[in-house]
Amino acid sequence: MRLGLILTVLLLLSISAEAQTPSDTPPPPPLWTGNFSAGLALTNGNTDTKNVNLGFALVRDPKKISIIRLSGLYLRGDKQSVLIVNQTQFSVRDELALSPKLYAFSQGTYLKDTFKGIQNVYSGTAGLGYKLINNDSMLFAADTGLGGVWEHDIGQPRIGSGGYNAGERFSWKASKTTTVNQSISSLWKTNNWGDALHNFSASVAVSVSRHGEIKIEVLDTMKNHPQPGFKKNDTSMITAFVWKL
Repeated sequence: MRLGLILTVLLLLSISAEAQTPSDTPPPPPLWTGNFSAGLALTNGNTDTKNVNLGFALVRDPKKISIIRLSGLYLRGDKQSVLIVNQTQFSVRDELALSPKLYAFSQGTYLKDTFKGIQNVYSGTAGLGYKLINNDSMLFAADTGLGGVWEHDIGQPRIGSGGYNAGERFSWKASKTTTVNQSISSLWKTNNWGDALHNFSASVAVSVSRHGEIKIEVLDTMKNHPQPGFKKNDTSMITAFVWKL
């Protein structure tokens, strides 16, 4: 009886110790990753200015063949209480892996930029892309596709057309705390190839905590055929605090 009691106690202690031993199996990767960003710049003195930026970038990656990417950006600025920047961007994109480097995609985009005379532009395209470099520290991909574009300029009727888009994106994990990103996207109307919209972005983000980053980004939006009285180019310098999921 004593021997049985001792064996029972030892068995229970063994089970308890095994249950408390941490597993060597790493936790599954998160389904959603991404970040939210916000920035505010104020100046007072000879010139009073205020600039606000809000953004997000989310990725749904179930580690299968399909990846969904969502992104958005809002910029607003005024000088001497006069609005000088008012831009909103949003995009949704689904990428389907055909091979380790080749992928198909479909995407929808929205842009509002009142200081280019653009009330809104919608586009939907689908096509193919290729990852020229794809490793743990660096990504360089280019893609192209066809679809449609619908543009409503201020004071003008909405115009629809076929659309052709091309773009590239580059990301480099320069160190454990520093990431460099760059992208270019262009959209042409098939009924007027000279009327194109180009977007350029380049940024550097530096980690300041486990979930926090400081990001500096340069944006350049160019429309080849703006409405009379509007400039082709708008450039913005953004400084923001980024919270990573």
